[in-house]
Amino acid sequence: MDRITATKTARLAEECHKKFSLSSEVKNAIAMTNREAFVPMGFKHNAYKLDALPMGSAQWISSPLTVAKMSQYLEPKSADKVLEIGCGSGYQAAVLSHIFRGVFTIERIESLMLEAKLRFRELGIKNIHTRIDDGQNGWSQYAPYDRILFSASAKEIPKKIFDQLSDGGILVAPMEKGNKQIITRFKKNGSSLERTELEACDFVPVLNGVQK
Repeated sequence: MDRITATKTARLAEECHKKFSLSSEVKNAIAMTNREAFVPMGFKHNAYKLDALPMGSAQWISSPLTVAKMSQYLEPKSADKVLEIGCGSGYQAAVLSHIFRGVFTIERIESLMLEAKLRFRELGIKNIHTRIDDGQNGWSQYAPYDRILFSASAKEIPKKIFDQLSDGGILVAPMEKGNKQIITRFKKNGSSLERTELEACDFVPVLNGVQK
């Protein structure tokens, strides 16, 4: 990352931290991720604003503040492996790659995943593993995961996803509740789940199947 970009991302991390208290790991991860690389060409000038931005396939790249919050809500300290459902632009996965040893990310829209993989390669990120699939299947081959993050809103979390979460693990997802969405954290203790509602949010919904 060149010095100008590094200055901009450091300022972005500081701005997020002012609005929502971040741990040093999460703050550093935002500062180390080149947001411009994930923003569509016509929106480069908006890359460092705390706004969500439109991208291809009727999807959005989450606001940096939302990405920072979701990363913080995962309570990443002492967690090793994270599964992300809904890779999108790849920005959230790139931020997580600075916090976790292994990031496993699934995207159902093939063109988005191919673009995200190219960005990871260009940025030299080597600890993100990608898969094109319906995210609601999870990725059982590498389970269990210490953390699971939904980057799209869900009406409910499939049982097979909770089965892929390690005991003591945390899953964070924007849950649909009536006509609202609420970021919700689930902690798995043996066969029981402790559910905490955190704050209102606005994400694109989880959809079924794969889009070629």
